[in-house]
Amino acid sequence: MVWGLPTLAARLPAAAATKPGDAQARFRYNRPRLGSSRIACGRSEATRKKGPASSRGGSRNCDWGQLSAGRKGDSVSFAQRLQEIREGFQPAFWVANITELFERLSYYAAFASLANYLHEKLNFPTSQAGTLTGLFGGLVWFLAIFGGALADRLGFRRALSLAYAILSCAYFLLGSISASWMGPVREAVPLLWLVVFVLMLPALGIALVKPCVVGTTARASSENVRSIGYSIYYTLVNIGGAAGPYLASWVHRHLSVENVFRLSALSVFLMFFAVLLFFKEPGRSGAGQTASLGQAVRNFWTVMTNPKFMLFLLIFSGYWIVFWQEFIALPLYIHGYLDPKADVELILVTDAASVIALQVLVSYLTRKIPSFQAITLGTLISAVSWVILASHPAVWTAVVSLIVLALGEMTQSPRYYEYISRLAPPGQQGTYMGFAFLPIGIGSLVGGWLGGHLTHYYGEVLRRPHQMWYVVTAIGIATTLLMWTYNLILKPGEGSPPTTS
Repeated sequence: MVWGLPTLAARLPAAAATKPGDAQARFRYNRPRLGSSRIACGRSEATRKKGPASSRGGSRNCDWGQLSAGRKGDSVSFAQRLQEIREGFQPAFWVANITELFERLSYYAAFASLANYLHEKLNFPTSQAGTLTGLFGGLVWFLAIFGGALADRLGFRRALSLAYAILSCAYFLLGSISASWMGPVREAVPLLWLVVFVLMLPALGIALVKPCVVGTTARASSENVRSIGYSIYYTLVNIGGAAGPYLASWVHRHLSVENVFRLSALSVFLMFFAVLLFFKEPGRSGAGQTASLGQAVRNFWTVMTNPKFMLFLLIFSGYWIVFWQEFIALPLYIHGYLDPKADVELILVTDAASVIALQVLVSYLTRKIPSFQAITLGTLISAVSWVILASHPAVWTAVVSLIVLALGEMTQSPRYYEYISRLAPPGQQGTYMGFAFLPIGIGSLVGGWLGGHLTHYYGEVLRRPHQMWYVVTAIGIATTLLMWTYNLILKPGEGSPPTTS
């Protein structure tokens, strides 16, 4: 799942933003959890000069063969490559990425438990519980526009420590809203606004964490191992995305749901001390110029005033509206209409575990499909995944639906930036691709409102809760058709399928 940030463009050399192939290799973090063998694997400048890339775009596929001498004509031995890896990463790289692992663990533990916590413990109606859950998942993507610029001004060490301090306080407060010592606060402030305020705090922290970790990965790794560094980053993000709901399941069953959020608070609080004790600010050599807050605002305005680009982002938001129901409507639906004792958090491990197990295989099977067709196919697969649950409502079909949903995600996500890089004006790919995460935020905010209201209307009013999933599927199919129409009319340029060596 991953998560994209606009200010990474400002940290790269200017040339990096001019080639779609190079840009997509560095900007493929549209979701904080999703990883792929095809993600973030740009080749070094020296390698690019030696010969053509092994695939279209020059840097799209992770070349795990670099770890050995298996490629024809490669004179670098396996031992030499391992030596490069050992020497190519500064300690700051490992500190930043390990703290990111625990930040993702904390986030997805909280996200997996949030909807039912709001509904069952804080007694919010399903419509409000869905809206608030969508706010938690979506707000970070808008604050991230300025979070990266702020991180550059503060420095990564101070920004990371501040972010983890904010996150530890936010998660602790979220799990303590119903505590007796919060009674005076609940009496003074309406519960809804208190929860909204607390849910905004994690977004502030995460908006600082992401650019620091990705920026550190760029600065604290040498050019010849940087692609491997991004692969390590995505692997740890995936592990955190799977471990978070699993730990939330254990804590919820053995302690209480409130303690899930306290576990999240403890996890990031430990990372606060890890940064203070072990993280040293990486140098800026080769990192390119950084964007000011004013430049971030100007970049945002530039993107917002491009109707062709914004239209695609708005259309593709439909995919994320469908996807985010995994964390918004599904927990409410399972506990409310399938099994009130079901272990929802454990069920939500399915998506991340599927990505870890199958992403390489799916990427291999879809490698020759042009990017737009892959995105469209992935959107359609994710849409129809919910039909499985609608046609046979049961806990086990919910698990099957999540597996199919993950297959759609794995099909489209590695190709998403490859496609939208063609929608940006020539020479501005870096700026535009830095804002390509906006559909994730829009999808979460709109999906939260929609999921909550669908659960209320079909479950509590019509008493036919399974029918809500047909509506979700219809949104996904409509998104697929709109994307196809958009590509047919505007023809942004697709190129040929990738070739393999």
